[in-house]
Amino acid sequence: MIHITIDGERTSVPEGTTILEAAKLMNVHIPTLCHHEDQAIKAVCRICVVEVEGQIQLPTACNTPVSEGMVIKTASPKVIKARKNIMELILSRHTQDCLICSKNGTCELQSVASDLNMSRRNRYELEARNVEVDESSPSIVRDMTKCILCGRCVEVCTDVQGITVMDKENRGYHTLVVPPYGKSLVDTACVNCGQCVQVCPVGAISIHDNTDEVYSELEAGRKVVIQMAPSVRITLAESLGYDPGTVTTGKIVHALRKIGFYKVFDSDFSADLTIMEEGNELLQRLNGGETLPMITSCCPAWVKYCETYAPDHVSHLSTAKSPQQMFGSVIKTYFAEKEQLDPSEICSVSVMPCTAKKFECKRSEMNDSGYQDVDIVLTVQELAKMIRTAGIDFENISDSEFDQPFGLGSGAAQIFGATGGVMEAALRTVYEVVTNKTLDNLDFEDVRGFGGIREASVDLDGTVVKVAIAHGLKNAKIVLEQIKAGNCDYHFIEIMACPGGCIGGGGNAPKTWKKLEKRKEAIYREDKNLPIRKSHDNPYIKQIYEEFLGEPLGERSHKLLHTHYIDRSDLLR
Repeated sequence: MIHITIDGERTSVPEGTTILEAAKLMNVHIPTLCHHEDQAIKAVCRICVVEVEGQIQLPTACNTPVSEGMVIKTASPKVIKARKNIMELILSRHTQDCLICSKNGTCELQSVASDLNMSRRNRYELEARNVEVDESSPSIVRDMTKCILCGRCVEVCTDVQGITVMDKENRGYHTLVVPPYGKSLVDTACVNCGQCVQVCPVGAISIHDNTDEVYSELEAGRKVVIQMAPSVRITLAESLGYDPGTVTTGKIVHALRKIGFYKVFDSDFSADLTIMEEGNELLQRLNGGETLPMITSCCPAWVKYCETYAPDHVSHLSTAKSPQQMFGSVIKTYFAEKEQLDPSEICSVSVMPCTAKKFECKRSEMNDSGYQDVDIVLTVQELAKMIRTAGIDFENISDSEFDQPFGLGSGAAQIFGATGGVMEAALRTVYEVVTNKTLDNLDFEDVRGFGGIREASVDLDGTVVKVAIAHGLKNAKIVLEQIKAGNCDYHFIEIMACPGGCIGGGGNAPKTWKKLEKRKEAIYREDKNLPIRKSHDNPYIKQIYEEFLGEPLGERSHKLLHTHYIDRSDLLR
C-alpha cells in the first residue's frame, strides 16, 4: 500500500492508483472534462490539476500515480487560480449560447465553470471557430463551436465501434474534430448509433431534436399515436434525475397522455410480433437449407453497418423488420381499420433509446403500409425534455395503463432491451414450437451478461442450435470475419451496435458500465414479474394473426413485417 496525504488527511491506497482515483476513495471531488471512467486516460483538458508538495509544476490528477509520502492539495489557491485560467482558455473558444444549448443543465463544462465561480469577464478574446453546424444527419447534430477537443467521441467511434468517421484535424489553435475530407456527417459511413453523443461532455455532438414536429402534429389535430420501446421504462426516469434502473412504466404512460397523444401503445407487443416472424424465419432457414447463420435485424445501426462495411453479408440478416417498424405497419393498417380511420389521419410516433431509429424510419423501404410507417422518432432524452416542458410532476403523477389491443407484451419482449435479450426471447419461442414441449426454465443464462462475444448451444429435441451474441460494432466485425473465413458454425447470431444493447443506446441519458449494470438488472427483474414470459403466449399476438395477418411468414405478414437491405459501401469512398 502507498501512504499519502490529501488535503491534510492521511490515507493508504494500492500501488498504481492515480491521484484522481485516490481522491474519489476519500470522497474528494476533483473536476474533470476529458476524463471518462470507461475510456482511456487522455489528460488533455488539464482541468484536474492539483498541487503536490515539492513539485513546481501542477500535475494532472487523472494520469499521475501516487507515490509514497505524497502530500496533495486539491483545492489550494494556486490550484484554483490555475483551473480558472484553464477554464477561461477553454471558454474563449466555446460559444456562449448556453441557454439554448441542448446540454444546458447537464453540460459538464457548465457544471465545472459554475463550481469554479466563473463569473468575471473572460480575459481571452480568441477568434471563434469558423464552422457551420452540421444538421445533415437525421440522428446527430454536430456543432464544433462548442467542442473542447476532449477526444471522447473519437475514442468511442474508433476503439469501441471501429468506424472512425470523425477525428482531429489540423494542429494547435486550428484543431477541429471533423469527418474526413470536409464531408457532412450524412455523407460518411456513420451508422447513427449515437455513442459519440453519449460521451460528449458538452453540446458539440447532440441528438437531432424532433420534438417540434410532434408539437406541430398535435396542434394540427391529427391522431398522434405513440409506441414506447421496452427499455424506455427502464431509462426514462434516469433522464429525469432518478437512480439508474428505476422503472416507471405507468408514470410514463400517464405523462404521454397528458402531453396529448391519442393512443399510448407498448412496443413490447411488436417485440413479441418480431419474435413470431424472426423465430419462424430461423426455423425455415434451418429446415430449408437457406443462408445461415441468420443474424438479427432489430438494430438499425447494426443493419446499416452491415450494409456499409460488409454488404456481402446482408443475406445473413433476418428479413424481419424491427419492432418499431412492424408496429408502424400495423398502426397504419390493422389499427386504422379497427378505428375506422384513414391512415393519412394518423401520425405514428415512437419513443426509443436509439438515435439510429431516426434514420431507420426514413428508409425508403419502410412504407409497406402505403405510407411512411413511422413518422417521427423521439429519443428518451427528448421525451424527458417534453415532460419537463409540460410541467408534469413526474414524481407524484399516478400510474396509467397502455391502450389496448397493443398494450400487452411478454417478458420475452421486455428483455429485448439488453444485449442477449432478443436471442433469449427467440429461444423461448423456438424451443416450444420445435419440441412441442413446455420450457420449464425460461432463463437462458449463457446468453446474458456484458461479454463482448458470447456463445451457447440449445438442444431442440435432438437438434443442437449454436448461437452467438455480440454487442459493440468492433465485436460485430470479429463475428463477420469469422463467418467470412468459414470459422464459425453458428445457426443464429444476435448483434447490437451499442455496448450493453438498447439500454446503452445513444438516445438515453449518458451511461457508464456501472449504470448499465443497474439497467440490466431492472430489465430481467421486470421479465420475472410479468405474467406472460413467452411471445407466443401473448393473447393479442394470437388475435392479430387470427384477425389480420394470417400466419407467421404468410403473404400479408411478409408484406407488412419484412423488408430487404441494400449495398451502402459507396459511403466508404
